[in-house]
Amino acid sequence: MVTEQLKQLRDEIDKIDSEIVKLVNKRAEFAQQIGFIKKSDIIYRPEREAQILERVRRENPGPLDDTRITQLFTEIMSVCRALEKPMTVACLGPQGTFSEEAAIKRFGSAITILPCDTIDAVFRSVESGHAGYGVVPVENSTEGAVGRTLDLLLQTSLIVCGEIQLPVHQSLMAKQTDLAKIDKIYSHPQSFAQCHHWLQTTLPSVPGTAYINSSSNADAARLAAQDEHAAAIAGKRAADFYALTICAENIEDDPKNTTRFLVLGTQKVSPSGKDKTSLIMSSGNYAGAIHKLLTPLAVHNVSMSRLESRPSRTNLWQYVFFVDIEGHQKDKNVSDALTELNEKATFLKILGSYPAT
Repeated sequence: MVTEQLKQLRDEIDKIDSEIVKLVNKRAEFAQQIGFIKKSDIIYRPEREAQILERVRRENPGPLDDTRITQLFTEIMSVCRALEKPMTVACLGPQGTFSEEAAIKRFGSAITILPCDTIDAVFRSVESGHAGYGVVPVENSTEGAVGRTLDLLLQTSLIVCGEIQLPVHQSLMAKQTDLAKIDKIYSHPQSFAQCHHWLQTTLPSVPGTAYINSSSNADAARLAAQDEHAAAIAGKRAADFYALTICAENIEDDPKNTTRFLVLGTQKVSPSGKDKTSLIMSSGNYAGAIHKLLTPLAVHNVSMSRLESRPSRTNLWQYVFFVDIEGHQKDKNVSDALTELNEKATFLKILGSYPAT
């Protein structure tokens, strides 16, 4: 009886799989036709993909949760995009970084990853056209802003066309699992800061002078793989790439530790219905200057989700402010606020409007 029931269920699954194959290919055909009609080199439409993912989540009856449905459709859209044109995405390398994980989360697996040694190189790769898009970290929920990214956003002509929020879970990895043999640890400075309490309580025998900064978590794993007495703090993916053993998982001090990444490109993004706009502004150094800059947002009922100050690097004690606001720059209230803000600010740069995660 049980065997017959299993056979019936498996037969039904086989039928559904056959239908899925037909439907996915039919979707790919329509995507190709759209590409022919558009006759454009731009194959990634952040606003359109955000609308698709929002719709499938809304229509999702379960038992798959919304995260799984999002992953599934991200991959479907990724392989359909690849039929139109190959896509190259630059991010901080080498293989196994959180930046690479964020890029795949946003664009799917059917892309070519261009690993870069530095955040500067990510910007240059997109500016030069060697990559269509770049993914860079901009802030962490525990350690705050990534200063180098902010400095480069001030200088670049690139447009912010998306954001990714990635839960960051750190692991300690090494060639062997005997923690007593570890006398040095490699990692990125932000990861050391995110795991400070765990390191102090679990590995007090390793002094702070033996914490060695690396350009990325994955590069830390690469270095640790060359030394029996070294360990690295990185994401679990890095352990697979560099044949390391995970000694401890989820060692970040804050279990909700999340890094926000920005997607950089050269295209302006149309409204999706749930958007965010990022900008940089500054004013003279006088009493009430900040209040004057923020007043247009309040007057036009525009919500601000982030305000970050950064030295302008032009004059001593002069600052610029990085601001995220809710809404698209084409929305009337946002447009009116930006017009008024432009009249009050000594400097205003709109980095881009894009779908909010």
